[in-house]
Amino acid sequence: MNHKNNNSSISRVTVFTLGLFGLCAGAQATENGAPTTAVGVYDFGAGMMPPATPFGTLGLRTAFYSANVQKDRHGRSLDNNLSLDVLSIGLAYMRMTDYTVLGAQYGFGTVVPFFKMDASLEVPTPGGPLKLEADPFRLADVQFLPLILQWNLSPNLFVNTQFQIQTPTGDYDKNRLISPGLNHWTFSPIVNATYISDTGFEVSSSFEVDINTRNPATDYKNGVEYRHEFAVGQHFGPWTAGIGGYYYRQFTDDDAPGLTSGNRARVLAVGPAVSYVKPGLPPVWLHLYKEQGASNRAEGYTVALRVSQSF
Repeated sequence: MNHKNNNSSISRVTVFTLGLFGLCAGAQATENGAPTTAVGVYDFGAGMMPPATPFGTLGLRTAFYSANVQKDRHGRSLDNNLSLDVLSIGLAYMRMTDYTVLGAQYGFGTVVPFFKMDASLEVPTPGGPLKLEADPFRLADVQFLPLILQWNLSPNLFVNTQFQIQTPTGDYDKNRLISPGLNHWTFSPIVNATYISDTGFEVSSSFEVDINTRNPATDYKNGVEYRHEFAVGQHFGPWTAGIGGYYYRQFTDDDAPGLTSGNRARVLAVGPAVSYVKPGLPPVWLHLYKEQGASNRAEGYTVALRVSQSF
């Protein structure tokens, strides 16, 4: 998927207070409490990349995430009047080729995201609650996929692997409550699979691990993150309808000065998903997921729409 930048000495103190509050209360994991890479990207057809075409495939993904509650390490809601809305707009280019590697079709791609973020939070201070706000609309971190391998193992089973590099190209301000950019690199191996039975019953899954470098501006390093996205549904002609979602959690603790252990985040999201894929027309995917069981992070809902076209 502006600009109330906290640049004064007073605002720097408040942001420090926010960080201290988060660390002491165990209220969030990962820096600023957000997953490093986007969740809710894959649903139906996750194991199937676009076909090899002369000019590749263009895609557009828009998603809206909203949360009004933040959970501590025990899953209890915090009384901090959190409000977080994120509109993301991602432009993707994928190019599958006729070259083969390890028996798989080779491809590559890139994703350029923009985030419109609106966040507010109350922080306890000796003088009473202090409200922090930010609403940037800027470029987020660009993702490169130098390696995509697609295996069509049978008429029913499709698998692809990807290696994604997320670059610190997004707008970032360490003194702001929230930023579209994260100011660190992330390296992500991904495995996607789709099985479609002869009767049109589909099961799709995506497995991703995010390995993060340290943010040089804050000396903060997110722990290793894991995401499993899934969709189960039935095909009816060009339509597929069913249930999708994602499970996100951290495998390891974050590492930062003064940070105690045990601050790993997790959440589960489930909801309806539908897709429309008909030869000659742009494929469309739509889902609405509600998060639950969160700890050390916000808990909300997300709605996402994807459209693509091969040329």
